[in-house]
Amino acid sequence: MEIDKDLRLSKFKRICVFCGSSPGKKSTYKDAAIELGKELVARNIDLVYGGGSIGLMGLISQAVYNGGRHVIGVIPKTLMPREITGETVGEVKPVADMHQRKAEMARHSDAFIALPGGYGTLEELLEVITWAQLGIHDKPVGLLNVDGYYNSLLSFIDKAVEEGFISPNARHIIVSAPNPKELVKKMEEYFPQHEIVASKVTWEMEQLGYSPKCEISR
Repeated sequence: MEIDKDLRLSKFKRICVFCGSSPGKKSTYKDAAIELGKELVARNIDLVYGGGSIGLMGLISQAVYNGGRHVIGVIPKTLMPREITGETVGEVKPVADMHQRKAEMARHSDAFIALPGGYGTLEELLEVITWAQLGIHDKPVGLLNVDGYYNSLLSFIDKAVEEGFISPNARHIIVSAPNPKELVKKMEEYFPQHEIVASKVTWEMEQLGYSPKCEISR
């Protein structure tokens, strides 16, 4: 009973999950998506995600929805015919483009988790990591490293630290774990260690409020 009480006290109301619109070749990826969905439900956390009903997107959204939690899917109007097949659960928020999608997802979320995925998942993940480094947000960014899927990415980031392109403190922006329960627990304990680059208030107004005049340059 005490464990259930702890779960209800999660500091996260909504978590944004980035993941593939494909299921991947290994059953462990699908299992992890469902397990993460159930972990969110157990902790009374709602889901924000990319709005698709296929692949890992469909699995996690269905798991959270079936568990009685609210699901918000954010998707550009132009991608809706291609990404959504079957019946999408929860609330769908159509947006104008990919930039607005990411800003809207971030605005509604208290933290971010990346499941295995492809180019889109990686792009969304790196964007929110960059936003954290700049000081746009101070929300935890979690990597669900299922079966070592993200080992090569973590090795690249460690190499970037070694070569002086990422500060050691900024390396701690990424929280990773092999399973959902351990990952969410580590994210609950996350505390920023890096030095922010810009004024958080200014960036929040321009980026998370998605002013059309401002776009992050890389």
